Amino acid sequence: MADEPLIRTDIPHSARIWNFWMGGKDNYEVDRVVGEASLEIDPDIATMAVQSRQFLIRAVHYLATEAGIRQFLDIGTGLPTMQNTHEVAQAAAPEAKIVYVDNDPLVLTHARALLNNTTDQGVTTYIDSDFHNPEQIVSDAKNVLDFTQPIAVMFMGVLGHARSYDDMLRIVRTVMAAVPSGSYLVLWDGTTESQAYVTLCAEYEKSGGVPYIPRTGEEIRAAFDGLEFVDPGFVPITEWHAGPTDVGGTPPTIAARGGVARKP
Repeated sequence: MADEPLIRTDIPHSARIWNFWMGGKDNYEVDRVVGEASLEIDPDIATMAVQSRQFLIRAVHYLATEAGIRQFLDIGTGLPTMQNTHEVAQAAAPEAKIVYVDNDPLVLTHARALLNNTTDQGVTTYIDSDFHNPEQIVSDAKNVLDFTQPIAVMFMGVLGHARSYDDMLRIVRTVMAAVPSGSYLVLWDGTTESQAYVTLCAEYEKSGGVPYIPRTGEEIRAAFDGLEFVDPGFVPITEWHAGPTDVGGTPPTIAARGGVARKP
């Protein structure tokens, strides 16, 4: 019998800290300690966590309704919270298929319970894989998704874990090369526009967690090269298709940019 993957409770983990910032309960004492310390360095990080989920909700809803997408590949999904990708997509299109990808044992443990609330018509499943192996992700996803039909590929605030900038571009481009014309890339990440965020990432690495490398807006935007942006393009995530009720009036200023773009 294979051993259960080890969940380390003595080392902080970004997915669990993110869950803490969003008000979730799927985290440990070490995550809460680092999460609180991070808020001291960059109080806007909790806002970024909440607003990133709002961006996901708006982007997935747009793709499922206006773009007619029925397949989603959410890479580096993190811990489930509220209105996860499959819930948003299947609310609009019950037949939608969603493949989540993550390699964190706690995420995968929670995934098993989460799959119970998928629709009868649709499919929701998880792949245990590291995004540094995009060829393996594509191979495994082909067991569920039809790669002759458009797929929405999602990297939601995770690519800072790529080992290098070249690796980041390789990962995105390998997956996008595998999906057909009419597919979409949905991507956001924190940027170096905020010194507090840059400092937070540096301090997080000292805690023993897997390093997270903030990059410039131009570097992140380059992941969309060769694709056609959906209006309003590559923007702060609070400005992407946001109505006044989404962000409580004036959008908060956070160092997070992203967009949605179509493969010609």
